[in-house]
Amino acid sequence: MNTRRILAGALVAVVAAAGGVFASRWMSHDTEVASAAPTASGQSQNPVQQLWAAPVTDVDGKPQSLSLLKGHPIVVNFWASWCGPCVEEMPALSQLQRDYAKKGIQFVGLGVDSDKNVQAFLQKVKVAYPIYVTGFGGADLARAFGNTAGALPFTVVIDAKGNIRSTKLGQIDPAALKQTLDSL
Repeated sequence: MNTRRILAGALVAVVAAAGGVFASRWMSHDTEVASAAPTASGQSQNPVQQLWAAPVTDVDGKPQSLSLLKGHPIVVNFWASWCGPCVEEMPALSQLQRDYAKKGIQFVGLGVDSDKNVQAFLQKVKVAYPIYVTGFGGADLARAFGNTAGALPFTVVIDAKGNIRSTKLGQIDPAALKQTLDSL
């Protein structure tokens, strides 16, 4: 009887582990997101339009508008100062910004964090692209782009026409991101 329980437990563990591996691989691949998130009125709003209208501030707390980026290819990286994988990928994102700036591609970091935490972080770590603060409302914005887990980091590539070209939950793969950017 104990052997059957052990075997049944082992089988459940194997199935759960396989499901976890499948889910993590599925969640980590670039995906195109075509769905729009419902607004409070129940109507769908394009996530890119939500991005342009999102309330953001610079690191000094001054209101800014992301709508100035309309018409340009952009890479939006949702991150937080307390997120280890977010911090680890910042040097690669900075290097890609330097590499692709001449092609007109703009990287933007959206801190799902407080002004104070982002300011303190940027005193220690320099990045080659603008950082804005969304506060914890940035998680809702990321969900509009398909990040149903609400996890970080989360990266979205938007072409100059405002089409979502890819999304990535988890750390970026620089080679895969380069491939997406080269196709813009």
